[in-house]
Amino acid sequence: MQVTSTYRFARISAFKAREVTREIQGRSVSDALDLLAFSPKKAALLVKKTLKSAIANAENNAELRVDTLLVKEAVIGEGPTFKRFRARARGSAGSLRKRTSHIRIVLSDDLVPAAEKPRKKRPSSKAARSETRPPKKQTKTVAAVKKGGEQTSAAPNAPDPVKPAEPAAEAKSGEEKE
Repeated sequence: MQVTSTYRFARISAFKAREVTREIQGRSVSDALDLLAFSPKKAALLVKKTLKSAIANAENNAELRVDTLLVKEAVIGEGPTFKRFRARARGSAGSLRKRTSHIRIVLSDDLVPAAEKPRKKRPSSKAARSETRPPKKQTKTVAAVKKGGEQTSAAPNAPDPVKPAEPAAEAKSGEEKE
């Protein structure tokens, strides 16, 4: 059976409150209360208040045992935004948006709590990340032999190096001109 509790028009932005509700989703009620009690965020206080209300609804209205309850959903929706203005320099005004949110918590006694999976740690440095990747292929160089007997390295299908152009014949000397 499911039991819900809703806190409407909570004076906190939905973005900030979602960070807290992500942590308690899928946990047992006692674990969620412990987590919220030691969280330093303002949203934790508001979510805790809503969670306690949902627990009271489950005990009194639905006659459910508190030990079997799980947080099935903890959803934060955006409420209306209060628009205010603050005076700024040179006679202008800056707008302030005071955001609100609706906190909805759904408790259920149907599900069994899932064991937490250990998170896979990601390598922090670039060197550690490169160890996990396969090495890059290296290009091979082939020795090419020129007619003069010199050896140079060149790519396998590279064209022969271009010889420098010979300087153009200079103009005839002054003796030949006359």
